[in-house]
Amino acid sequence: MTESVRRLARDARRALRQGPAAIAQRQRSRLADIVAHARAHSPYFRESYRGLPEGVDDPALLPVTDKKTLMARFDDWVTDRDVTLEKAQAFVADPALVGEWFQGRYLVVTTSGTSGLRGIFLLDKQGVAVGTAVGQRARAGLGIGDAVRLLRGGGRTAIVSAPGGHFSTVATAARFRRDHPRLSWMLREFSIHQPLPELAAELNRYNPSSLTGFSSMLGLLAGEQDAGRLRIHPGMVIAGGEALTADNRARISTAFHAQVRSAYAATECGFLAYGCAHNWLHVNSDWAVLEPVDADYRPVPPGQPSHTVLLSNLANRVQPILRYNLGDNVLLRPDPCPCGSPLPAVQVQGRAAEILAFPTDRGEHIGISPMAFGTLLDRLPGIEQFQLVQTASTTLRVRLKPAEGADPDRVWQTVRDEIAHLLTEHKADHVTLEHAEEPPEQSAGGKYRRIIPLATP
Repeated sequence: MTESVRRLARDARRALRQGPAAIAQRQRSRLADIVAHARAHSPYFRESYRGLPEGVDDPALLPVTDKKTLMARFDDWVTDRDVTLEKAQAFVADPALVGEWFQGRYLVVTTSGTSGLRGIFLLDKQGVAVGTAVGQRARAGLGIGDAVRLLRGGGRTAIVSAPGGHFSTVATAARFRRDHPRLSWMLREFSIHQPLPELAAELNRYNPSSLTGFSSMLGLLAGEQDAGRLRIHPGMVIAGGEALTADNRARISTAFHAQVRSAYAATECGFLAYGCAHNWLHVNSDWAVLEPVDADYRPVPPGQPSHTVLLSNLANRVQPILRYNLGDNVLLRPDPCPCGSPLPAVQVQGRAAEILAFPTDRGEHIGISPMAFGTLLDRLPGIEQFQLVQTASTTLRVRLKPAEGADPDRVWQTVRDEIAHLLTEHKADHVTLEHAEEPPEQSAGGKYRRIIPLATP
């Protein structure tokens, strides 16, 4: 652990001990600092904040922004004049550079495009250090037995995620191995694309002491554990990427006999919130601002679900994320959480992704994580947007919007072949693929749901 991370971790622990007032003071101070930095070094924010007071420590004074707007102004958005979108795109086009420092000082991560637009984000070393420091809060409240199992497992962490690409989890893990080559055995990724029996066998050989992955995939692995094909004993399971339902949480906890914690993160802020034993997500509000708002961006009272939520990341100075429309629906807890954390608690209500379940002629069901389809198609050229709709138990309708200049027929053939291969790997080759005439459609809330499971009565 570097001295910077140690210092930040000490401050994070001190903030919790000092309570809500001290946490709020840190938030105001850091917000004022990053707003001033953005105004001084980002042409986009200098223009956007021209009419604001000299010092701003209230996020409500800031205009709202979003991924589409910022990506369109990428070169003006960043605070480092040596960084351009063209250079960043060239960097992420090379898979061999995953986890390397871009221009010697930035970690580059990309979004999977769940909102219909791929984003490229830079993390400066300060932001990476903050994420490492506050990430230690995820283990708060573990029982003695769980802690012992973490130690017995030697600290090995298994991350079940999408392989390849500059996705946040992949890039961060690669960076850890580059920085700590002697500890590379402590962190290993496992592909969500491989069939469950193969994945279970690999996890058995690795025998992790902690397990992290998409909530839906962890539910599938819990089924493998119950069936005896998976035989691991992690002290902690962290579910992220999708909302963790109460039923899935109970299933995972029972199967692994472990504490299950949820994590709320976005590529724009990887350390946003960590779950407690009472299934609430505690926002690291000393380093992030999360504002539940209605459709007109007015504050929503605690206890009421929001239309969307605005994020301000107070750690990233190279690519400021300030009052950024994240697009999630959240509910802010109106009273203190029973776990005792002084950090504000939320539940995310708009990120749940269901398993795509396909019946077999033997009366069984094959479950495939929606993320397996999403991350597969993200890597294919010529696609601006896509949407998979399960219209019947064994039918997937594929809506495509080809990129400008791409051959629509060739794009469809590539997409069809790749999805068919994925289905075959999961022994679901009986599923019919339909090429839709209509383009991807927005939901009532304005988001593009890329994977839409079959509606249940």
